[in-house]
Amino acid sequence: MSNDEWTVGRLLTWTTEFLHANGSDTPRLDAEVLLAESLNCRRIDLYASFNELVVEPVRAIFRDLVRQRSQGKPVAYLVGRREFYSLSFQITPDVLIPRPETEFVAIALLDRLPVDTSSEESNRTVRIADVGTGSGNLAISVARYAPGSMITAIDISRAALNLARKNAAEHGVEQRVQLLEGDLLSCVPADSMFDFVISNPPYVSEQEWEDLDVDVRGFEPREALVAGVDGTEIIARLVPQAASHLKSGGWLITEISPMIERQVIEIVQGNGSFHQVQSIKDLSRQPRVVVGQKS
Repeated sequence: MSNDEWTVGRLLTWTTEFLHANGSDTPRLDAEVLLAESLNCRRIDLYASFNELVVEPVRAIFRDLVRQRSQGKPVAYLVGRREFYSLSFQITPDVLIPRPETEFVAIALLDRLPVDTSSEESNRTVRIADVGTGSGNLAISVARYAPGSMITAIDISRAALNLARKNAAEHGVEQRVQLLEGDLLSCVPADSMFDFVISNPPYVSEQEWEDLDVDVRGFEPREALVAGVDGTEIIARLVPQAASHLKSGGWLITEISPMIERQVIEIVQGNGSFHQVQSIKDLSRQPRVVVGQKS
C-alpha cells in the first residue's frame, strides 16, 4: 500500500485484523483508542474522518503503540488513561487497571447511602475508608457522586498514592479525599470510625495467577492482584480491622472473585460483628461483591 492510501479507515481495518491475529479480545476498540491517541483526538472523531490521510509522523507513533499492544501491553497503560464510572482516570503500571466489575462496589455503597447525606447541603458527613485505593478510582468516584462524603484512601504503595493524588486534583475532590500510606487499616488511628469500609483488595490465588492472560500477568502489579495460596488471605485480614473501625450500622463492601464467594461470606459471618451478609452479582450474573452490616 502506498503512503497516500493510509487513511483513517484503512489504518483501522488493517490494525483490527492485525491485533485480532495477535490475540486481542477487542481488536477494533484497541485500534480506535490507539489511533485516536496518536491523532490527539477523541475516538468518536474518527468516524467523521475515515477518508482523511494520516501523515507519516502520526503513523510512526501509531505503529509503536500497535506493536506494544500486539505484545500484550494493555491499552490503558499505552494511553495512560481508563474510564471508570463515567470518569476518566490517569493510569500507570504502578496500579491495577480499573475494571467495570469494580463499579459494583461503588453502586453498593451509593445504594446504602443515607438519603439525608446525598447532597452538598447536608449537615451530616459520611465517612468512608477505601482500602487499597490504587489509582483512586473508587474513592474519587464516590466523592464525586456523594457530595456529603469524606474519604480516607489507603494504599501500601507510595507510587499508587501519588497517582491517586493527581486524579483527585483533576476531579476537584482533593479536599475530601485524604490519602494514607499503610497496610490495610493499620495506618488509621484507633479511634477513627467509618460509615463504610470499601475495598477492591487482592483476591487472586497463586494458582489463578499462573492461569491469567499475559496482558494481566505480564504488565499489571502482582501485589495488587495476588492474595496468597487461597485468594482470601487479604480479605481475612481486612474483615476484623473493618469491624474495629466501622460504626454500628456501617457497611463493609468488598469486591471478590466468584470462585471465593462462599469462603468470603464465611469469613465475614465468622467474625461475629456483621449481619445481612450477602453477595451481589455483576452483569454476568456472577457474584462480584460481598457486603455485611456492622451490628
